[in-house]
Amino acid sequence: MYPMPIEKWRPATRTIYKISVPIALLIWLLPMLAVLLTSMRSADELALGNYWGWPHDLSPIGNYRDALTTSPMLHYFWNSVLITVPSVVGAIALASMAGYALAIYAFPGNTVLFAVFIAGNFVPVQILMIPVRNLSLALGLYNTVWALVLFHTAFQTGFCTLFLRNFIKQLPYELIESARIEGASEWRVFYTIVLPLIRPALAALAVLVFTFVWNDYFWALCLTQGDDAAPITVGVAALKGQWTTAWNLVSAGSVLAALPSVAMFWAMQRHFVAGLTFGATKG
Repeated sequence: MYPMPIEKWRPATRTIYKISVPIALLIWLLPMLAVLLTSMRSADELALGNYWGWPHDLSPIGNYRDALTTSPMLHYFWNSVLITVPSVVGAIALASMAGYALAIYAFPGNTVLFAVFIAGNFVPVQILMIPVRNLSLALGLYNTVWALVLFHTAFQTGFCTLFLRNFIKQLPYELIESARIEGASEWRVFYTIVLPLIRPALAALAVLVFTFVWNDYFWALCLTQGDDAAPITVGVAALKGQWTTAWNLVSAGSVLAALPSVAMFWAMQRHFVAGLTFGATKG
């Protein structure tokens, strides 16, 4: 029923596994290593066709400096911060309250409402492109940061609610009953008992939602035009020229755009793993 521990595998199978894992990891990391090396090459070296070899003229800082100073990369970066942080906070705040209500209260339509949250996660975002763009125009939000904040919050709340409802459902209901008997209000139960207990789940969700929103390119392309509200994903694409492209600068911009997500994961790694395994075992 359960996978056999590696120590109990046959020697030949164990050897093949130990050899295949580093090879698979290298294949997976190869594109990222190529981008990292390209971000430290000179334009002349790329023009000569040295794409995969070690850079002859290594410039660890020059391309990153040029990407930040010769383009509005800092402006794009700040737009991404203004979009991502409110979206993460708003989605998790709304989802935690909705998940608490769906997990604790047995009201008519509870199951139907929960099914709606689940079904919303299976709707392809491509079919929503035109309605969402028209709605942003009708509300006067097109090409603004708040358009992306509003729609990211709305789209991520469904997934977060599904995630948190299942976590809250696993909490001992006796804790909530005891707090109610002591005279605690529902808001006090929610803030002082439920939220601290699901903190690993909230941290895991924060990492996931931050990564989803920060790396979004589809909605940024649909709901923005120009540089005013464009996030860093659109900014990296804007580094490409009309006739020629400085791929070293594009690679440097891509690395800079990926750094916040990587830093967020490493900062929250312990909580992220704990949140994903929360409630996986009993006893």
